[in-house]
Amino acid sequence: MYRIGVTGHRSIPAEARPHVLAGLRAAFRGRERATHALSSLAGGADQLFADLALARGAELTAVIPSGDYEACFESAADLARYRALKARAVREVRLDFPHSTDEAYYAAGAYIADHCDRLLAVWDGLPARGLGGTGDIVTYARTLGRPVTVIWRDGVLRG
Repeated sequence: MYRIGVTGHRSIPAEARPHVLAGLRAAFRGRERATHALSSLAGGADQLFADLALARGAELTAVIPSGDYEACFESAADLARYRALKARAVREVRLDFPHSTDEAYYAAGAYIADHCDRLLAVWDGLPARGLGGTGDIVTYARTLGRPVTVIWRDGVLRG
């Protein structure tokens, strides 16, 4: 089974969204083997990826960073989508952090990088804004020798 993981920004500007969706879709094209997707299901890139993966018949593993993860969603819509996606996951990995801290987010991203064959990074190329951000996980995955595919529209900065 081929395993694809995701890391990415929660905020994707409207002018980058079509490019991001096209890049995520392209990652699933030509998959002759069964595909397994790993995501923390955060708003933004994680949820877009999980939706596309499930629509293409992939199995989903939800990597939950902490016990209070649901309290960290900024919008009711993102929380509802998280719950719906999590309910469709074939596996849930809940990390042993009671609270959603930068360390918990880093650990979740590292878990995904450790357990995938390829990492998709919905990333503007800038440094992470805090430990566990997209830039940190890309760096970590690259130190493991994981193939990383960066998906972003040139010239667009995240919100």
